[in-house]
Amino acid sequence: MLLTKIDRVNNISEKDFRDKYLLPMKPVVITDLAKAWPAYNKWTWDYMKKLVGNVKIGVYNNIRAGAKVPVNGSDGEMLFGEYLDLIQKGPVELRIFLFNVFKYAPQIVEDFTFPEHILKGFLKKYPMLFVGGSGSIAHMHYDLDLSHIFHTQFLGRKRVLLLHNSQSPLIYKMPYTVESAASFVDWHEHLDTEKFPGLKYAKAYETILEHGETLFMPTGYWHHMQYIDSGFAMSLRALPAGVLPKVNTIYHLLGMRGFNNMLIKMAPEWWYHKKRRIAQVKANEAMQKIGVSV
Repeated sequence: MLLTKIDRVNNISEKDFRDKYLLPMKPVVITDLAKAWPAYNKWTWDYMKKLVGNVKIGVYNNIRAGAKVPVNGSDGEMLFGEYLDLIQKGPVELRIFLFNVFKYAPQIVEDFTFPEHILKGFLKKYPMLFVGGSGSIAHMHYDLDLSHIFHTQFLGRKRVLLLHNSQSPLIYKMPYTVESAASFVDWHEHLDTEKFPGLKYAKAYETILEHGETLFMPTGYWHHMQYIDSGFAMSLRALPAGVLPKVNTIYHLLGMRGFNNMLIKMAPEWWYHKKRRIAQVKANEAMQKIGVSV
C-alpha cells in the first residue's frame, strides 16, 4: 500500500476543519479536543465497571466471519464487568463494539461535549463505546450508517489504518457488504499482495491513537483497527449534509445489509465464494484503469 501519516493538529477552527478535512474528505487526529472533558480523567476501568458492569454484552473474536455468519453476528455473550476484568489481565483477543452504554447510564453524557463548534448534525442519542483487549482486531470495513465519525481513545493505544471509499476496488470490497476480502492484520509485515495484488496500489492513511486523542473519519472511510493495549474509545457520529447521502445510508442499512444476510441464509457457501470472485474481478478492472497489467 501507499501509506501516508494522518495529519495531527492541536486545535482547529471551524473554517480550517471544513476547508482542510471535511470538504476534501481527509482524516485528521485532533489531539486536544477531549482533554477538557471530565471523561478524560474520569472514565477508568473501575468507573465503567461500577456504572454498567451488570449489563450483558456481545463479544467478538479475531476470526473473520465464515460463510454462515450474518452481518454483526457476535461470537458470545458475557457481563460487561466480567469482560473488563478479563481484558485487564493480559492479551485477550476479544472486543465489543457499538455498545450504547448511555442507554443504561444516561448521566455520563455530561462527561463530554459534542464538537459542534466545528461540525453540526450529531446523532446525540447514539454515542457508542468500542472496547478491546490487547491484540484484538476490528477487521477492515466501513460503517453501514455512513456517518462522519469522531473517535476518541480512552486508555491504551490503538493502531489505525484508513482508506477513502474510492479505494474500495483495490482493497477487494465484496458486493453488498462493507467488508474487504483481504486481510490487513499487521499490514506492514504480512500484507498478501500475491493473492491480492491490488493492495500494492491502494492509497491509505495510518496512525497510532493514544489516550485523549480524537480521530475524525469522514463518511464512508474504510478502517482497520488493532488494539496495542487493552483500551476503549467512544465514537460520536454526525450525518453528512444533503439528501443523497441520507438515501445512501438508508440503502446500506435496509437494502444492502438485508440482501446480503438473505443470501447468507439461503446459499451461504455459494454466496461466500461468489462475493470473493466478484471482488477479484473488480480489483483487476481497477488495476487496468491505472495502467497495471493483470
